[in-house]
Amino acid sequence: MSVRIRLTRKGAKKRPFYRIVATDSEAPRDGRFLEVIGYYDPLKDPAHVHIDEDKANKWIKRGAKLSETVRSLLRKKGVSGVSTQTS
Repeated sequence: MSVRIRLTRKGAKKRPFYRIVATDSEAPRDGRFLEVIGYYDPLKDPAHVHIDEDKANKWIKRGAKLSETVRSLLRKKGVSGVSTQTS
């Protein structure tokens, strides 16, 4: 089982809200997940991002791959260990 850290979409039609989750790489986008790491609300001005750094670092150390969007969000929040992570 390969673990990925990626976004899952929540919210109403035309009002997106995303959770940052650790999930099996073969699971559907909005399917089952292992753990919620944070959330991302792109409709706020500026966009609101909340990430539990301890959970994120735990999954990165376990070898979880990051999606490109999550990688950029983690870099903007300054989570350690993200810049050296490769796809």
